[in-house]
Amino acid sequence: MLVPGRRFAAITAVLFCFLLFSCQTPRPVEPKVEPKRQPRVALVLGGGAVKGFAHVGVIRVLEQEKIPIHMIVGTSVGSLIGSIYASNPDAFQLEWLAYRVDKGDILDFSVVYSKMGPVQGIKLENFLDQHVKARKIEDTRIPFYPIATDLNTGETIILEKGSLAKAVRASCAIPGIFVPVTFDNRTLVDGGVTDNVAADVARNKGADVIIAVSLQKDIRNYQIDSVVDIIAQSLNIMMREAGKPKLQCADVVIEPEIKDVSLFDFSQKKVLIEEGIKAARRAVPRIRELLATYQ
Repeated sequence: MLVPGRRFAAITAVLFCFLLFSCQTPRPVEPKVEPKRQPRVALVLGGGAVKGFAHVGVIRVLEQEKIPIHMIVGTSVGSLIGSIYASNPDAFQLEWLAYRVDKGDILDFSVVYSKMGPVQGIKLENFLDQHVKARKIEDTRIPFYPIATDLNTGETIILEKGSLAKAVRASCAIPGIFVPVTFDNRTLVDGGVTDNVAADVARNKGADVIIAVSLQKDIRNYQIDSVVDIIAQSLNIMMREAGKPKLQCADVVIEPEIKDVSLFDFSQKKVLIEEGIKAARRAVPRIRELLATYQ
């Protein structure tokens, strides 16, 4: 039993400790800081036959501006340009190859041997086998999704596995001009029939920022001199109208100022690339603004 003096001392010590700890300011809880997340950027390249050389100029600017590309979705000529860059992301090499290629390197007209279309598409497939390192779609350095259309069912087909060269040939098979392509037990034609600028596919694949390149801003063509030109121009009109709802999925739409270029006029390559460069440069501020929202 504590004597009065010791009891008083013990109580005093307890009170002192209580006051000491109760007067201390509690340490503030630091807010949890979420790590910065880099947005997944998709480049969607639309169809448009020889107008696709404009895609080369767009890619050059994006690379120069160090805008990252995490996936590429390509339709028709967009799949051709997209496959080359996805396999080897080097804009200089892409442009060098674009200036070298000529109509005879990728088009094999033969009215005699086919009732399904005057262009076989074999040369196009061989060209890719010679100039693209990746043999399969799933082997490209940048994830790549070529788009085609099932001729029998009308479905949009996303080609994700198998021969890269054959998939691109299928995506480029303009109905009435190219022979349809048998791929994975389907008969496929140009993806532009159902999804010419497939921004919706990029969104479904998890893209945060979608940069779409449409070659259909001005489809006027006063050089229609053959049945091939008639088919091509009719498809241009159809693809532009059908593609408008899909473009709404894109965050940035780049539309090069292209007009009066016929389906296979390879003499316009330089002009087309330059128009792609100009259009891409106009879009860069908006792209940077979107990327900044993730920082």
